[in-house]
Amino acid sequence: MSIVKGDVEEIVRLLNKALADEWLAYYQYWIGAKVVRGVMKNEAVAELTEHAADELRHADMLVERIMQLGGDPILDPKQWYDLTNCGYEVPNDYAVQKIVEQNIKGEQCAIGVYTKLLDFTKEKDEITYQIVLEILKDEVEHEDDLQALMEDLAEKI
Repeated sequence: MSIVKGDVEEIVRLLNKALADEWLAYYQYWIGAKVVRGVMKNEAVAELTEHAADELRHADMLVERIMQLGGDPILDPKQWYDLTNCGYEVPNDYAVQKIVEQNIKGEQCAIGVYTKLLDFTKEKDEITYQIVLEILKDEVEHEDDLQALMEDLAEKI
């Protein structure tokens, strides 16, 4: 008897879409930490680097669950853009404020994606539900951290 009461193929599809988001979020944070400039650069680099590591951990969690469900994770990075919910915003302005704003926008999108995934898996797939809940908690914390950084930055400029 399967412990998943929902549509496994749809759950895998949604997890792969979230996986695409995590890879793009990882890169958004990682590259932002490399190019960011200006007031509070060091604080921003520390925050962005920490969040990048979390996004990579989220991707790992999603891949593990996709495979447990008998699905295949995204194998071709070219598919990330086709599957993403949240997209990727090229950092054209390296100012701390602009980089942080881009990442706040990404976190807000991720919170929406994981909230919908929670609703979809509730009482259908408890394991995926718990994984998604853990990721959602991190995404909310990331947004809070970035908002606090923006507040600190506003006091410095």
